[in-house]
Amino acid sequence: MSDDACALTIAEAARLIGSRRMSPLELTQAILGRIERLNPVLAAYVTVAAERALEGARAAEAEIVAGRHRGPLHGVPVGLKDVFETAGLATTAHSRILIDHVPKRDSAVAAALARAGAVLLGKHACHEFAHGGPSFDLPWPPARNPWDPARFTGGSSSGSAAAVAGGLTLGAFGTDTGGSVRNPAALCGIAGLKPTYGLISRRGVIPNAFTLDHCGPMARTTEDCAILLQAVAGHDAGDPTSVARAVPDYAAALGRGVKGLRIGVIRHFWENDLPAGDEAGRAVKEALGVLAGLGATLADARMRPLQDYYDVKITIAESELFAIHQKTLGSRPADYGADFLARALPACLFNAYEYVQAQRLRRIMLAEMERLYESFDVLVTAGYYGPAPRLDGHRSIGFWQKPSITTPFNVTGGPALSLCCGFSGDGLPLALQVIGRPFDEETVLRVGHAFERESGWHEMRPGADPQSVPVVSPPADNAAGAGVDAATQTMVEALARRAGLALDEQQFAVLCEAAPYAFAMGRRLRQDLPWDVEMANVFRA
Repeated sequence: MSDDACALTIAEAARLIGSRRMSPLELTQAILGRIERLNPVLAAYVTVAAERALEGARAAEAEIVAGRHRGPLHGVPVGLKDVFETAGLATTAHSRILIDHVPKRDSAVAAALARAGAVLLGKHACHEFAHGGPSFDLPWPPARNPWDPARFTGGSSSGSAAAVAGGLTLGAFGTDTGGSVRNPAALCGIAGLKPTYGLISRRGVIPNAFTLDHCGPMARTTEDCAILLQAVAGHDAGDPTSVARAVPDYAAALGRGVKGLRIGVIRHFWENDLPAGDEAGRAVKEALGVLAGLGATLADARMRPLQDYYDVKITIAESELFAIHQKTLGSRPADYGADFLARALPACLFNAYEYVQAQRLRRIMLAEMERLYESFDVLVTAGYYGPAPRLDGHRSIGFWQKPSITTPFNVTGGPALSLCCGFSGDGLPLALQVIGRPFDEETVLRVGHAFERESGWHEMRPGADPQSVPVVSPPADNAAGAGVDAATQTMVEALARRAGLALDEQQFAVLCEAAPYAFAMGRRLRQDLPWDVEMANVFRA
């Protein structure tokens, strides 16, 4: 079977397999052959489970021949970000901290995919613990962008996006705490959905930040994301954040079009708060024209400035991440990659007051969204800005210096879909986000599907397969603590010591470099809030 099979969508493969015009075994063999050829260049997989995949494909084929067809994922090859635990198969979180970790049980997502009959190809590369990256100082190299392997995939579900875009899987699941499904989907030109918080169980997923972690599907099309979501959505008593509610038929809503829908355009995000480049801005403008041409009613809408959401997200997420890793950060910091340390260490500079304030402000932000949900059926804004930058241009401090256009929708918790809306002059993908009311994935997917069918951007594929790994120098380590006065250094040293950290000179310099930005976030959170504003994660029986 040729590489043409590797370019199929899940929906296309499902129809061929279901009608017995395609063999799951031959499809799996074709994709494994492509992985063998291209993974040395793209580094999309940490672990390729070839024998396990072939065994699963044979079993699926036998069941289908016997008339026991389970549904659209039966016999379809998929992959998992290497933070989803898989029984008997290493789950490393792309870190030497867990390099020997082989779980005994499947995560809820892995188990659900197995029940649906999907064929697991292996575990995808990611940023370390779904956070720091791209990193060149870990046991595995960073994933590379199939559109240009010298460029960044976006993170943290980096290998998942590279595998889908490069034809090394038909679909994948990633995680999204601040954009980690949507960012790589944007830069790799695929569809990526962050569902509503609590819709997909996180049981068996190595955590980043409990308050904001989401699991989400990644595939070539919105339709494929709907198929993947259908297989895993639903209540799981093993996840305390899982919501018990009926799961709709997501695919059934796809063909309804967008005529008559009210779409709110969050224009100030990409025009004022974090100005996008000309190409990205132009692509979004053209995408809005497509939606209007399909009969939707568009009007400008406003949310808070991006920085407000970023302050809340970073304070909550980094504090929770630090708590999870405090023991190993204190005892073996050198076993982490430098980029992870540059993000995680400065969390020791936040205090309990700031964390609680961030959670209280998040509750206010959630209440503010109700007005928009009443006024509009969906919201749209730019996706994570392309074109993808070169890997050697990455600097860790950038994480602290500017907000992200994907983060607000982790804070607000509803569904957010990234999809391709055009290409740069260099042939690199550009993206749009579609955001919905909590648990209204149906409308979000409906809008994404209508846009794809009209625009056709999802049909684009990377050009000639790369034959060798481009030479990309690891980013220079520029951290020197420059500009931090002696008093600040003394304060930082005391806070690090109080948090149980024993840092070498370079690690301390990284911490000092981020300190002014972390302290500024804390100051912006010191707002006089009404006494009755609860934290956003209060317990409900």
